[in-house]
Amino acid sequence: MPAPAVSTLIAKASNTTAMKQFSEACIQNREPILSVLRETFAAARHVLEIGSGTGQHAVYFSRHLPHLRWQTSDLEENHAGINAWLHEAALNNTLPPFTLNVTDVSWTESTPESTYDGVFSANTTHIMSWPAVQEMFTGIGKLLETDARFCLYGPFNYNGSYTSDSNRRFDIWLKERDPASGIRHFEALNELALSNGMRLETDFEMPVNNRLLVWKKYQPSLEV
Repeated sequence: MPAPAVSTLIAKASNTTAMKQFSEACIQNREPILSVLRETFAAARHVLEIGSGTGQHAVYFSRHLPHLRWQTSDLEENHAGINAWLHEAALNNTLPPFTLNVTDVSWTESTPESTYDGVFSANTTHIMSWPAVQEMFTGIGKLLETDARFCLYGPFNYNGSYTSDSNRRFDIWLKERDPASGIRHFEALNELALSNGMRLETDFEMPVNNRLLVWKKYQPSLEV
């Protein structure tokens, strides 16, 4: 018996009465991000998105990168909103979300696949605690295939400083909301990547004082 289409799986998993969530930021940043992903994920086939949020990015990128199977994920409370977007789009290459909580040290054991040839995450590290960021990078190091890439979008500090006054104000707001959160330092993230087998390939400037960092998983034999 043939496997059901992805759109059928989404339809079954979706709560059709769920209100779709909307992020204006996704509208503003999707084109600049897509321009990078077209090249970065050109040879990829199965990408894991960590923290799919509203689901808008998943739908937009899947539609414009039809060669990819885009695996969504998030905390369980966000699944209904993600599925609402996926159900409406009815794309055959977008997979319904699985529950992912990076604070669980064994989170990689819950992923539908044991490896991925691409990982994407947007606006996540600044809303996580630092230990959660560490667990996320550790897990990505385990899941990412050799020569595959991890793309991380968001605001970052460089050389211990904010890149703009708006980022400084945003960081204050984040920490008032949750003292464990906050804009992360690029150097600390890059050190995490290196310790988990990934080397920085490119650092792209993005709109509204954001960046898109691309790390590449290297062969263990090339480790220095």
